[in-house]
Amino acid sequence: MFEGFREDIRTVFAKDPAARSTIEVLTCYPGLHALWLHRVANFMWRHRMRFLARLLSHFNRLLTAIEIHPGATIGRRFFIDHGSGVVIGETTEIGDDVLMYQGAVLGGTSLEKGKRHPTVGDNVVIGTGAVVLGAITIGDNAKIGSGSVVIKSVPSGATVVGIPGRVIDEHRQPAIDLEHGRLPDPVAEAIRVVLSEQAKLENRVKELEGKSGIPVPKDELKKRVREIMQEFGQGGENG
Repeated sequence: MFEGFREDIRTVFAKDPAARSTIEVLTCYPGLHALWLHRVANFMWRHRMRFLARLLSHFNRLLTAIEIHPGATIGRRFFIDHGSGVVIGETTEIGDDVLMYQGAVLGGTSLEKGKRHPTVGDNVVIGTGAVVLGAITIGDNAKIGSGSVVIKSVPSGATVVGIPGRVIDEHRQPAIDLEHGRLPDPVAEAIRVVLSEQAKLENRVKELEGKSGIPVPKDELKKRVREIMQEFGQGGENG
């Protein structure tokens, strides 16, 4: 048991560069407190002390602002960073070395008894505000981008962004952290394509109007379109 506590503390140091001392980790990390209280609640749940388990889980939420149902199964070296608003449902199964950020939700979509929450593999990173819904599977080494809503299973090694979540990259390297600023933006990419095609069509229309002797009206939106293209171009380079 004590070795498990030490492993949890080492996990905080490994996954949060802000951690400076053991006493700081022990006293100032609600994600760690939530995990430890959940383990006690989960023990009670598995030994049919369901009311006490739910009561301890409720106290856990009041203390840490993190809601973990006592029935959820969580693996080793799990870490919740800035965990306020995190919700983990009853039939959730989480593997080893998983990292979750603030406001992430592992929720259900069914009122039926039985498996209705996600199964999360090893080395998965779930970004801030991401929502993963239903009895779906998030494969090993997957990364879920901030604010994404995932309603379908995600293959191992994939990166998912958007609403609904779409796979924008698939690789086989372990996911250590999630650099949100480097994630592609599929919406911005779609807008760039539309504006580019529009510019081509406008040029063709102008050529036809010129050849036909039709006066070409002044394009008052061209400057604004150029500015938008530049904004999305910068977003693409940074993202």
